[in-house]
Amino acid sequence: MDCSVGLVIPAYNPDSDILRDYIVEVTSVLAPDEIRVELDGDIEAPIDDLDVTVNHSATRRGKGAAIVDGFESLSPDVDIVLFADADGSTAVESLTELVRTLQTTDVDICVGSRRHPDATIASHQSVFRRHLGDVFAWTARRFLDVSLYDYQCGAKALTTDAWRDVRDYINERGFAFDLELIAIAAALRLTIEEVPVTWDDNPDSTVDPIRTTADMLRSLVSVRNRSKRIGSDSASVSGGRDDTAALTDD
Repeated sequence: MDCSVGLVIPAYNPDSDILRDYIVEVTSVLAPDEIRVELDGDIEAPIDDLDVTVNHSATRRGKGAAIVDGFESLSPDVDIVLFADADGSTAVESLTELVRTLQTTDVDICVGSRRHPDATIASHQSVFRRHLGDVFAWTARRFLDVSLYDYQCGAKALTTDAWRDVRDYINERGFAFDLELIAIAAALRLTIEEVPVTWDDNPDSTVDPIRTTADMLRSLVSVRNRSKRIGSDSASVSGGRDDTAALTDD
């Protein structure tokens, strides 16, 4: 590939067989320059015989904190940073499309989308999970200054310059990381493109749909308020980050 790519896979108590197969396919198809697995909790069988770096945390950091740790540990020379969930639900070909779009356009951030009209769904989430996801996406479109079909698909790619722009504003440690990343990027006037993906749902997800959705709705209010404040600051002469502690300060 023309640009160097660093991939981070946040993983909480992952299925080692699924994760191994996903890494092997990613290595073959996408061939990123670096792969980091940010592992929280346990794994049934080790994967460090693969061409990956595994950072194991005995405690659960949360998805956002794991991704930030991974991005910050990638080589500063990579051109594109990318993350994908460990359950392999997003097809590797779709990860490649995210990267290709960044390479061939002036876009700063590519957001994978399961709800895009052109997305391909190999197997759906349960009706209950889909309904909760639809309600959350509908709500987010009305709260935020960026309108997308899908804010939470676990695959997003950024130019390294875009990551450097947003990194000092990120403080969501959990699943609201995706939401905050998009909102902060929009507030900083970065360009965002939603890219349809091929999605094969993993029914054994460790995500609690009710609790996670409730937490996300609470986070949505905070993210909206912060992004509006950041957007106002970035449009002013003074600019600069707000005074909220970022994960990169840890």
